[in-house]
Amino acid sequence: MNAPPRAPIPSFIPETAPFSPEQRAWLNGLFAGLMSPEGGATALSADQAAMLLPGALNGGMGEAAADGLDDGAPWHDQTFPMADRMKLAEGRPLRRRLMAAMAQQDCGQCGYNCHDYAEAIFLKKEEKLNLCVPGGKETARMLKTLHAELGSAPPASAVVAPAEISAPDTAPAHEAPGYSRYNPVEATLLSRTRLNKPGSEKETWHIDFDLAGTDLDYTVGDCLGIYPVNDSALVDAVMTALAAPPDFPIGGRPLRSVLRDGVSLAPAPDMLFQLISYLTGGERRQKAKALAAGQDPDGDANTLDVLAALEKFPGIRPDPEAFIEALDPLQPRLYSISSSPKVDAGRVALTVDTVRYRVDGRMRLGVASTFLAGRLSPGDKIRVYVQKAQHFSLPADSSIPIIMIGPGTGIAPFRAFLHERMATKAKGRNWLFFGHQRRDFDFFYEDELTGMKAARVLTRLTLAWSRDAEHKIYVQDRMREVGRDLWAWLAEGAYVYVCGDAKRMAKDVERALVDIVATYGMRSANDAVAFVADLKKSGRYQQDVY
Repeated sequence: MNAPPRAPIPSFIPETAPFSPEQRAWLNGLFAGLMSPEGGATALSADQAAMLLPGALNGGMGEAAADGLDDGAPWHDQTFPMADRMKLAEGRPLRRRLMAAMAQQDCGQCGYNCHDYAEAIFLKKEEKLNLCVPGGKETARMLKTLHAELGSAPPASAVVAPAEISAPDTAPAHEAPGYSRYNPVEATLLSRTRLNKPGSEKETWHIDFDLAGTDLDYTVGDCLGIYPVNDSALVDAVMTALAAPPDFPIGGRPLRSVLRDGVSLAPAPDMLFQLISYLTGGERRQKAKALAAGQDPDGDANTLDVLAALEKFPGIRPDPEAFIEALDPLQPRLYSISSSPKVDAGRVALTVDTVRYRVDGRMRLGVASTFLAGRLSPGDKIRVYVQKAQHFSLPADSSIPIIMIGPGTGIAPFRAFLHERMATKAKGRNWLFFGHQRRDFDFFYEDELTGMKAARVLTRLTLAWSRDAEHKIYVQDRMREVGRDLWAWLAEGAYVYVCGDAKRMAKDVERALVDIVATYGMRSANDAVAFVADLKKSGRYQQDVY
């Protein structure tokens, strides 16, 4: 039986807008999904279409990203799949396609923002193509493909490099210690406190570090970069699979030390499968070559960390030096800071979810989260640095009201904001939306927030618990319930901040806000979208999403 014909996607993008037919169709689909059926959306004007490029909908973009919108970078949105970003970048210069291949988070874990990492590769100032932690294999593969075009690209001398780009192997001479991944300092673990009560399905920790002797300072909204080490049991298992002695010299260091803190053991990189293909034959060689090319011959490619890759090809005995060369470097991880230096300048706090999950009977561990949650002891020192926030900060005028939306560990920067506003006696009102699974087990910082509410530092606290009732309740649901009041705060000039998951929560929150603006601001659907886009453009809607 033939399927019924699909309803045509309504046209929101005018023919006069500067897009190809494919881009126009893609954007029409985007806005059709964004607008609620009750919104009565109509076609956008050319000016509105330009304003509502996907990149403009991404409130977490940095300065380079904003510049990218001016010269045409509509893909700068971390929620876009790689294929969609590359489609939007089709026909653009190589340097722009390199940028589209990045994870679009401007997180700084690679030592750049997305724009500048692309520029550094294009200008041949950066040879490493696997530095993008959130982009993972997907980004590294695309960069490798695009990098092959560099031979025909204009020489570096033909273009002007941005002044801030410098070779990242060592910190720039003018850069103070502790403000770059290339020049970390040592901080001391002071304490670790479990935030979930017994019975929770999650494991989340409040972690305090002592900054004494580091000369580090930070601002609320900044992130702390930490250098983790791999789990010792995993390191031992890898060495067993290699059948290599732990003291085998690698660049003047024992193999075990290099495996512990020098290389990533998850996921298995393409180069490892390429190396394996050289050491085996027949069907196994073809399988290894397929994995190296990004294919998934057995349907398990996404589960293969380094140990699982070695176990998938038993009997492989690569030279330890070649093996290490085939692995990715172990990258630092960034966490939103959940403390204010106005309260205690000598400390910095993090709020960290511990990542543990089973694959084929073996427990997999988040390298940084389990390092912080269990493998460090009070008094231990780790390498850290401050990653300054580009566009995630409190209003300069402390009398401006703020609305903070941060479920789960997304509360981290908002705890910092509230401590800062309390310490500075800011006059602006503060409204926090927080949510998690169960109130009895997962109400992070409950005593603090209750105390702040009693002291009228926290004007409103709106809570959402997804497992306490038959129907799941999320922060975006609570926003709609109090939409009239939210609109009143917006009309009074409130800033909106969102922290947490980019692909689901942040998008759902934005849709809820658009609905609220349309309903209580008496606007059409497309005018409501334009209003939210304008909030972002003016800095009144800021995101720290990942």
